[in-house]
Parts: sequence; structure tokens; C-alpha cells
Amino acid sequence: MRVGLLTGGGDCPGLNAVIHAVVKKGINHYGDEFVGFLEGWRGVLDNNTIPLTLEKVDGILTEGGTILRTSRTNVRKIEGGIQKCVEVIKANKLDALIAIGGDDTQSVTNALIQAGVPGVGVPKTIDNDLNGTDVCFGFDTAVSIATEAVDRLHTTAEAHNRVIVCEVMGRDAGWIALTAGVAGNAHVVLVPEKPIDLDHVCALLKYNHDHGKKYGIVVVAEGAKLPTGAQATVGEKVDSFGHARLSGIGQALAEEIEKRTGYETRSVNLGHTQRGGTPSAYDRMLATRYGLAAIDMVHKGEFGRLVVLHGTKIESIPLAEAISKNRTVDDSFLEILSGLEPKV
Repeated sequence: MRVGLLTGGGDCPGLNAVIHAVVKKGINHYGDEFVGFLEGWRGVLDNNTIPLTLEKVDGILTEGGTILRTSRTNVRKIEGGIQKCVEVIKANKLDALIAIGGDDTQSVTNALIQAGVPGVGVPKTIDNDLNGTDVCFGFDTAVSIATEAVDRLHTTAEAHNRVIVCEVMGRDAGWIALTAGVAGNAHVVLVPEKPIDLDHVCALLKYNHDHGKKYGIVVVAEGAKLPTGAQATVGEKVDSFGHARLSGIGQALAEEIEKRTGYETRSVNLGHTQRGGTPSAYDRMLATRYGLAAIDMVHKGEFGRLVVLHGTKIESIPLAEAISKNRTVDDSFLEILSGLEPKV
């Protein structure tokens, strides 16, 4: 078979591990030929391709980023975009397409499937918020980086008797903030699923201060909502999928905390450091398992589906189900935070 491959949306550690697994098994076990589209769906629109051979993917398992590069291109908002993609896929004589990406990328995959393209999806999102799968690759690496940062912030905050607010990724779901905050022993953790109560935040920090710790660590997801109900954004522009650029909640909180408590407060935004660099061993293994399953699904004709992890088993679900909603932090996980907090 002749198979197309692309990576869409934000980059994350593990993308190359998926590509490595798909190409290796496809060539060695099925005798497949692979075409890689550069820069996500933009590469399909522009017919910008490279051949993916065993030599091309050799050694990329351990590398971060993606050798195919990526973009946030919403084909559905471009006039004639879906039809153009169908024509390019036909021109390349592809028997199937494997798209690696989150809900935005997979919404385009699903639209192409409706237009007759045999497609399979592989779940990718740093935020770990894609519906239907327990874990997305890249999340473990991002959490490890965020946790290490929180660990380091403890020592400098304590040395200066400061409160430090650490802003991490998480647009609509607070999985990174929750996990890194709990693992890093943060004193306050704030997620998009629960509106920020500044009175409660300050009460927790004051309790800390009054009980021997003259410093505080706050971990906040970039998409956490201010008391007004709004998210902190940079400018008014949105991307092709309608998403505003989130940033600044950490600094806004730091200013408000210092004003209300009198404690010197600083903010740190981890930003793209969370998605850069080499993937963790867990993400390399998970991404490899996803890639192997994806090429197997292509040969079984299981199109219109997304590879997922349920428990320890690799399975699949309909793409339409995966993009129907976000997987957010539920009450059972929010109870972890309340269980660790003092009663103030």
C-alpha cells in the first residue's frame, strides 16, 4: 500500500516516535511505501511532500519535534479546501492517510473521511484532553518538565520568602497543572474546570505563611478563568480553529496576590519549554504502540477511527466520538486538590 502521513497542530515530544513506528512496520512487515506531507494540512493543500524511507526515520525515535513539521491549518475554513485535499491525495495515489494530531487536526481527518478518504487518526495533545483515550503521548514529558520546574521554584521561593506563580499549558483541561502541581507539592493548584476564587487562594497562602512556611507556590493552567470568567489572552486574534492565544494568567494572578496579601510575588511562564526536547521513555513507548496500531488498522481497513489507550490496551474508537468533546479534569481528580488543602 501507499500511505500518507502528517502531523498537525502544536508539536510535542513523541511525534517522531509515531512516524518511526508506522514507517518501520509498514515497510518491514507490509512492504508499504510512505509519503510524508510537510507542515500538516497545509502540506496537503500545497502538495508539499517528502518520501519516508527506513533511512529517513532511522534514529528519530529519540528526537523531539517532528521531521514532518506542523501547522495549525483548518482546511474546512478554506473555500474548496476539502476537495483540494482529496485531489492531492488522489494525485499521490495514496491508499490511506494517517493523521497525527489533536481534536482540531482530527476534525479535518473526519471531514476527509466523509469525503471518501480512507483515514486513521493517532491522538496527540500536550493537554491530554482528547476524548476517548486515557493518555496522549507528549503529556508525560510535559508533566515531567513542569514538575521539575516546580521543584526548582520551591528553593528559590523559600530563599526569598516569595510567592511564585507558575503558569503551565492547559487551554480547557487542567491535567498538566493538576499533575505537576500535586507531584511538585504546590500550595495552590488552579485549573480551567474550576473558576479561580482569589479569596480562597490568598487564604491558603496566608495559612502557609502563618504556619511556618514564609513562601508559596501556585501552579495555574494557562486557560484557568479569572474571577470575571474570562481567560488571559494575548491580543484579540484567533487561529484558524478559533482559538485565542492564551498567556498572562500567571502574571495577572501574581499582581493580584501581592496586592491582596502584601507578599512579594513573582510569576514564571513555562511556555514552549513543556513541549520541546526529547520525549520521556513512557512517551516513546506509547507513541510507538500507537504507530504500530495505526498501520495495522490501515491494513485491516479500519478507517474513520482513532487509536486510543484504554487502561494498558491499545484499542480504537470512531473519530467522530473523539472530537465530540474535550476530556477534562473530573470531580474525582479535583477532590485530590481539596483533600490536600488545609481547611481555611
